[in-house]
Amino acid sequence: MRCSARQRERQLGSGFGFGIFVDGDLCGEINLSSIQRGPFQNAYVGYWIDEKVAGQGLMPESLVVLARFAFEELHLHRIQVSIIPRNAASRRVVTKLGLREEGTARRYLEIDGVWEDHVRYAMTAEEWEERRDELAAAWLTPR
Repeated sequence: MRCSARQRERQLGSGFGFGIFVDGDLCGEINLSSIQRGPFQNAYVGYWIDEKVAGQGLMPESLVVLARFAFEELHLHRIQVSIIPRNAASRRVVTKLGLREEGTARRYLEIDGVWEDHVRYAMTAEEWEERRDELAAAWLTPR
């Protein structure tokens, strides 16, 4: 069902989901969702990684690849990531990449029946243009 939903989003241009693989095994996922066109040109980013491979730089690398796709292929103007304040690992990802923190959205998203606050981070096409070479050098070149 998940793959069918992602395929439908891709066909509609409303979202793109990508698997993260290590040695042929799925170990995570990163998504652009709720793509909005018109004057907003925005998408939301979501991601997860298996704890067995966490801390290896896979998610920051994946987010840089996704940003390049969002800005250079889809020509979006903005991507944003919203993270529950207590999710330190996810917040480290956006901090490593220097995404701009925009503040806390109160009771932003319902998770397991609870309306959770989220800290919002974003990057615009202008910020990407200014920083893409730095981010690519740091995260996309062999280490």
